Amino acid sequence: MTTDVHPTALPIARAGSTPSPSRVETKRSPEARLTRRYLTGLRLTDAAAIALAMGTSFAIGYWLSFHGPMGRELAVCVAIGTVWYLALFLVGSHGRRTLHSSTAEYKHVLNTSIGVFGVLGVVDILLAIHLGREFAAALPVGLLLLVAGRWSWRTWLAGMPVDKRYLQRALVVGSAQDVRYVLRQISLAGAGYNVVGAAVTDTGVDLVSEGTSRVPVVCEPGTVAQAAVDFDADAVIVASQPHDEGEFVRNLSWSLERSGADLVLASRLVDVAGPRVHFSPVQGLPLIHVEIPRFEGGKHTLKRLVDALLAGAALLALSPLLLAAAIAIRLDDGGPVLFRQTRVGKDGSTFRMIKFRSMVTDAEARLATLRELADDGNGMLFKLRDDPRVTRIGRVLRRYSIDELPQLWNVLVGDMSLVGPRPPLPSEVAEYADHVRRRLYIKPGLTGMWQISGRSDLSWDESVRIDLFYVENWSLMGDLVILWRTVRVLLRPVGAY
Repeated sequence: MTTDVHPTALPIARAGSTPSPSRVETKRSPEARLTRRYLTGLRLTDAAAIALAMGTSFAIGYWLSFHGPMGRELAVCVAIGTVWYLALFLVGSHGRRTLHSSTAEYKHVLNTSIGVFGVLGVVDILLAIHLGREFAAALPVGLLLLVAGRWSWRTWLAGMPVDKRYLQRALVVGSAQDVRYVLRQISLAGAGYNVVGAAVTDTGVDLVSEGTSRVPVVCEPGTVAQAAVDFDADAVIVASQPHDEGEFVRNLSWSLERSGADLVLASRLVDVAGPRVHFSPVQGLPLIHVEIPRFEGGKHTLKRLVDALLAGAALLALSPLLLAAAIAIRLDDGGPVLFRQTRVGKDGSTFRMIKFRSMVTDAEARLATLRELADDGNGMLFKLRDDPRVTRIGRVLRRYSIDELPQLWNVLVGDMSLVGPRPPLPSEVAEYADHVRRRLYIKPGLTGMWQISGRSDLSWDESVRIDLFYVENWSLMGDLVILWRTVRVLLRPVGAY
């Protein structure tokens, strides 16, 4: 399974501080070998990226003429590069905990790199070292190379056969219902776990099934630590604990100390609150704080600024493609190039969304006779896999989402955002349940989690779930990851029809 930004990323807590060296070093499972290869690759590509970034700074300094002896500049480059790499290592960017969320991984790299250069700038001012302006180039060059290296490794992992993508073996503990929930979320998130067994609190259960997953019950909750050793597990995921064992998690963490396995606590709260969940111990009592989502303020102002800048740049860069598409539509059947439709935006306001016309000119008039042919499972979303109203050129435009590109204008003028929930029709909004209306708390997006998670292949319930998660937990870094993944989806379309 691949790992990406997803609402169900699981928080990981280390089981203990003294794992058995022999236990860890003798692991020979395919997952353990793949994890070592993956993490080794990250370390090497990070080192190469930082070396190239500092080399670029050195070359720029040479071109500008050095402020001091060449040997001094070279030594400073080596020192900064070493500190940068060690900082990434010390914050855990090369550890197993970054494997299950690409957003968290990229955020680690971004925050650590900016922190290193922020401290460097302060030191330069306070001590009057006069490092030189050329060192400023190292940060953007290094960030670009670091992200590219990590993206390359994730792409390599995604290209492997599905049954060989797993990075960690896991056992899941809890009631059969909660175990199924964890299996479903892991499958959706592509979290890299290969669940090899379960320990359920229900009696008479020998197998837990969820979708295509079939997981045998291999032990009872009280013996899961020994099962972790027997099954060479890298993690034990606690979906729920026995109701009569209030100290179950603490005792399990102690028993796992010499197994080399991580203890992972899964909570349904994460599906609601996600990144807004924070942990803070108070006199040994671990408290979970859930931030109330904010739908206004500085973050949203920054989102609007980024939308306007990127949409304007994209319209200019894509103008030849937009012109070619317009000409092709016109030559195909002589009809209008653009299709305008009323959609619902933030707080229930309406706007005219524009797209390239991909259907025949009387498509709306023929809609009623086709509704009964809609694919099952999409709820109120009407979508035909082989819609007879789509034109020849329209099929090409839809496959690669070129028909959506005029919505960049809607983004530029402020009706939409680059990333957000799918823009709904007024008829759909009229049927929304109360909780679904939370989709309207922010602007709809040109792309979003629905776009990179299957698009028209998603069920209505799944589409709502991921949209609501995005509404409450979006971040600028998450938006950038979604935009990047959208480009990949456009090159290898899934669910586009």
